[in-house]
This record gives sequence, C-alpha cells and structure tokens, in this order.
Amino acid sequence: MKKTTIRRATEKDVPQIFDLIVELAIYEKAEHEVSTTPEQMAIDGFGQDPAYGAIVAEQGNKIIGFSLYYIRYSTWKGRCLYLEDFLVNEEYRGEGIGKLLFEATILEAKHQKTNMMTWQVLDWNTPAIKFYERWDATLDEEWINCKFYQDYLDNYKVRFLDKIDQNKVLLD
Repeated sequence: MKKTTIRRATEKDVPQIFDLIVELAIYEKAEHEVSTTPEQMAIDGFGQDPAYGAIVAEQGNKIIGFSLYYIRYSTWKGRCLYLEDFLVNEEYRGEGIGKLLFEATILEAKHQKTNMMTWQVLDWNTPAIKFYERWDATLDEEWINCKFYQDYLDNYKVRFLDKIDQNKVLLD
C-alpha cells in the first residue's frame, strides 16, 4: 500500500471530492439525483459561512476517499456531527483507508465537542453495514427518513398561514 495521508479538505480538493460523490451516487443507483456542482460545493464548504467540512484520504496528489460532515443540533443531545457521505474509491477498498477516514471523522466529532455522531446507511448496503457493526455502531431501524426536494420547496403553496396570527410569524 502506498503512503496515505488523511487530512482536512481544502477548496482545491472539491473537484476530486465531487468526482467521488458522483461515484457514490452511481453505486447507490441515484446519479440523477446529484444536482450540486463543484463550484457550488466550493462556495458552500469554503465560503464565508461554511455549511460542511470534509476529510480526505490522499495518495500522492490523488484523493481516493472522503468523509463529508456538518454540525447539526439535536433538541435532545445538543451539538452533533452528521456524517453526510463517506466513500473510498472502489480501487482502494480493502486497504484500511476507510478505517483511517472513519476514525478521523470520529476524532473530528470529538474535536468539535459534539455529543453524538450520526449517519445513515442504505439497508441493502451490506458491506457498509458490516463495516459499521465492526465499530459497534448503533444501527437504528426505528426511524423513517423524510424529505422535501427542491422542486417541492420551489412550488410549495402556503396552506395554513391563515389559521395563525401572522403578526407572530417570523417569516419573510
């Protein structure tokens, strides 16, 4: 195995991270759902108000894996690190790089003084599930994921605002 460096991502890493995101989307049979761009990711992650952080695994000048996370707030737990995506390029799997990246993400959660680290895994992704089980992760089958996509938000029509005192609503 070549020397692998694990480090925090920089803005110059975004194009290679984006390529890995597309690889992940293809693996998850959801390539059509990728709507962000490297340019937007650079703004969102390295602009004035970063929305996410990332850790990369690098060999030479090639990024071969990443974890992308953000801090969220739980009303029950407080500050939490949410691991949005985690991937090692298929060519480099089985070399322990995923372990290094995942451990670096755990250390980032500690560094950020969070009370919990959470993530999701598709129920059919057996290799990932087995990986997380080796870390003694709690796999919660109780929660159902819910979401609104951009087209829904763009076309949303207010339904109930007339039922509340509009003077107390703090929406523009």
